[in-house]
Amino acid sequence: MKKLFKSSRRGFLLNAAALSAAGIVNPGAAFADDAAITSPTITKAIPSTGEQVPVIGMGTWVTFDIGHEPSLRDAQCEVLNKFFELGGRIIDSSPMYGYSESVIGYCLKKTGKSKLFSATKVWTPFQNLGLSQIENSYQLWGLDTFDLYQVHNLVAFEKHMETLLEMKANNQLRYIGVTTSHGRRHDDLEKLILKAPIDFVQLTYNVLDRQAESRLLPAAQERGLGVMINRPFRRAQLFNKYAHHPLPEWISEFDCENWAQFFLKFVVSHPAVTCAIPATSQLPHLLENMGAQRGRLPDRAMRKKMTDYIEKLA
Repeated sequence: MKKLFKSSRRGFLLNAAALSAAGIVNPGAAFADDAAITSPTITKAIPSTGEQVPVIGMGTWVTFDIGHEPSLRDAQCEVLNKFFELGGRIIDSSPMYGYSESVIGYCLKKTGKSKLFSATKVWTPFQNLGLSQIENSYQLWGLDTFDLYQVHNLVAFEKHMETLLEMKANNQLRYIGVTTSHGRRHDDLEKLILKAPIDFVQLTYNVLDRQAESRLLPAAQERGLGVMINRPFRRAQLFNKYAHHPLPEWISEFDCENWAQFFLKFVVSHPAVTCAIPATSQLPHLLENMGAQRGRLPDRAMRKKMTDYIEKLA
């Protein structure tokens, strides 16, 4: 099966299109390794409770911000349904993401919510507006309880923590978190990791952006926090930078088939990381992503080998 994969997402889609023209209705399925699809999903424990969650979730920045067009929404529902079928649970969003929460709610009505681990954010400098924003998110998702509520990019953290702690006490949410992105505000985030009454932290980490390894990830692990990783692909930048290069032969040692899995398995194999949340609107890309939560993960020595390889290509 490995020889069927191209080393870029564009190559994958070109081959999928060719198979579709040849009469294969679901071209993505032709690339799926049956053993990988049926093998157990890799999960990790949320430190504060021991609850197990899959290591690959779904982000919704841009990909779910598709307005009201039914055909676009239905196409995204297919992606979400396949995500659940392949063992996915965690969906992360924010009021910052345009129509994303509305589209999630639309899709959950079609796919069901039984497998969902819901994660969203409050994003406003004003506490009273935060209350309205939170109420709106509950309505858009169609939920009575969120699994994880986060303060987006540390905006008005102290004010929103009052709200979220009260909601947690009233069983309106299960976990509280705080987020940053693009590698910003690490000093402020470290202070919150060490002292704030939170269960989760979300931050940027990938094979190139590894600053979090020095302080943030060790601090989160020591404090017993769940760690959710955003921008594991730097959006598409890692593919643009590396996908025209061949993958090394030794990727089979950790059951890797493509660049998406190379990038994701590097991220989720860090012992402090709970899950990564790549975003996609395309089924072939989803199949690649979800393959990262099957088979073996790289160990410490292999992770070093992966970064050495990437640095040689830079």
